[in-house]
Amino acid sequence: MRKLFFTSLFLALGLSSIAQENQIVQTFKDTRIVNGHSVETNFKGEMKFIISHRFGAIDGGAYELFGLDQASMRMGLDYGITDKLNVGIGRSTFEKTIDGFAKYRLLSQTENNSSPLSITLLSTIAVNGLKWADPDRENFFSSRLFYTHQVLIARKFHHRFSLQLMPTVVHRNLVANENIAHDVYTLGGAFRFQLSKQIALQGETYLVNQNDLGAAFQAPISIGFDVETKGHVFQFHFSNSRGMIEKFFITETKGSWGKGDIHFGFNITRDFRIRGPK
Repeated sequence: MRKLFFTSLFLALGLSSIAQENQIVQTFKDTRIVNGHSVETNFKGEMKFIISHRFGAIDGGAYELFGLDQASMRMGLDYGITDKLNVGIGRSTFEKTIDGFAKYRLLSQTENNSSPLSITLLSTIAVNGLKWADPDRENFFSSRLFYTHQVLIARKFHHRFSLQLMPTVVHRNLVANENIAHDVYTLGGAFRFQLSKQIALQGETYLVNQNDLGAAFQAPISIGFDVETKGHVFQFHFSNSRGMIEKFFITETKGSWGKGDIHFGFNITRDFRIRGPK
C-alpha cells in the first residue's frame, strides 16, 4: 500500500511542471464526489455551503424507517481565495467534530494533452469535540487531533466519463491500542459517468491495509447520483460508511455491503458569489 501511495505521489509531482493551456473543465461537477473531495476547486470569491446527512443502516427495516430514524449531519463552508486555492471549515454532529482544510489546484488537464491530468493537493485537520471518557486522568488536547493529506489525480477521458486516484495518508494522534497504526496509507479511486445533462453516476472507494485499521473496520465503498439544478447540486448515495470526513470514512468504517449494513445519505450544495463578478 505504501509503494502504491508513493508511486502515485511522485507521478503527480513530476507532472505538475507541465505547462497549462486550454484547460478541461468540470472533470467532476462539484468539489465532493460522495464523501471525499474531487480535484475541483471553487472560483475566486465563491462560497460553497454544503449540508450533508448520513442515516442508519437500511437493514434496520420499517421500525427504524430503513435508517432514517438515525441521522448525523455535517454543515460546512468552502471558500475560493483564488481559483486554485480553497479553504473550508465544517462541523459534524458525529463525535461533535470540527474540521478544516486547505486545497490547492496544482495542475489542470488541457485539451491538447500537454497536461494529461488534473492534480489537486488537499490537507485537512479535525478536532474531536466529545467530553473526555475519563476526565480524572491527564488528558492532552493533541489527542483530539487528526490529519489527512491527499494528492487528487484525475482525468476526463470523455465528456461523460472521468476517473480519479487519491493517494492518501491519515494520521491519528491517539489510537485505541498499540496494535493500531497512527498513520494509515491508502489509495483511493473514484469515477463519474454522466447519464444525462443533469444526472451523473459517481462512486468512490479506498484500498486500506486491514492491519492498519483493526479487525472491526472495513474499506469504504460508496456509490450515488448527482442531480444538478440551477444554483444547487444534490448528491444522493449509498455507502457502508456514515463518516463525512476522511478520518471517519477511511479509517473507521464498520459497515459491510455483504451483510447489508448500508447507509443512505445526501449532500446539498449551494454556491454564493461573495466578491468579484457574478
